[in-house]
Amino acid sequence: MAIPIINNWRKYYETLHEGLGSSYERIILNRLILSLYSQNQYESALETPCFGFTGISGINLVALAKAGCRVMLEDHSAERAALIRKSWTQMQLPLQLRIASDYSRLDYPDKSIDFGFNFSALWFVNDLPCFLKELCRVIRKEILICVPNRDGIGYKGQLKGYSPEEYPDLRPEHIDPKSIIHLMKKQGWNLEKSDYIDCPPWPDIGMSKEEYIARFRGRPEISLPERDDARDPRSKNVSILPYYRGEDPAFARRMMRFYPFEMLAPRVFKKYWAHHYYLLFRP
Repeated sequence: MAIPIINNWRKYYETLHEGLGSSYERIILNRLILSLYSQNQYESALETPCFGFTGISGINLVALAKAGCRVMLEDHSAERAALIRKSWTQMQLPLQLRIASDYSRLDYPDKSIDFGFNFSALWFVNDLPCFLKELCRVIRKEILICVPNRDGIGYKGQLKGYSPEEYPDLRPEHIDPKSIIHLMKKQGWNLEKSDYIDCPPWPDIGMSKEEYIARFRGRPEISLPERDDARDPRSKNVSILPYYRGEDPAFARRMMRFYPFEMLAPRVFKKYWAHHYYLLFRP
């Protein structure tokens, strides 16, 4: 999570460089989503809002689309929506994308979509109870909500740059798991499972590891070795898009090198180190 992405999200489409953190995060998220898909065989999925605090927007459900699921997205920026469409076109995948003003009304019939999802995005919703009520209305099987780990040392450090005046569209109070669980229960949805996710060996620094090391050393720039096995072998940029396009089949394997740390870390450690926390609901 990085608050400045509200203002600099365009750079990820320009450079196609998300960094190692977001790349690992996407593979781990895919692992969770595809596991749920294998159990439930969703025919349709909705991500709303689809703009969260992570690299290139609108591609969290690409793995589902590749598995044959019909994917729908909602975003409140027409400019970003156009770039999302371009990404999906380049991957030759079908997509339904709508512009939402404030997410207070989801324009879908009751129980018409199997799976609902959002990732680090609830704080862009104006009225959280209203949004969750609508989400529960249109989703039939499962709702997966991922929020930044509010107990994490990385999150606490990054939130120091927050103020309501500077970021009027951001509502940190909306990502409180207890509040979300309470509101979902009022709509008749029970918490099926919750856990920490995205717990790599590095802290939640909210920037590229190169920039982080440079700041740590007090230097404006840093030169790193040209070879880095976590990178796309044909590029200095780190992005999941070549993997999704079939151009970098080893990408997931390279990211999964870091998974043993997440798998073996004790829960008490994850509470303060993991980057995100997920909540899985069923009616």
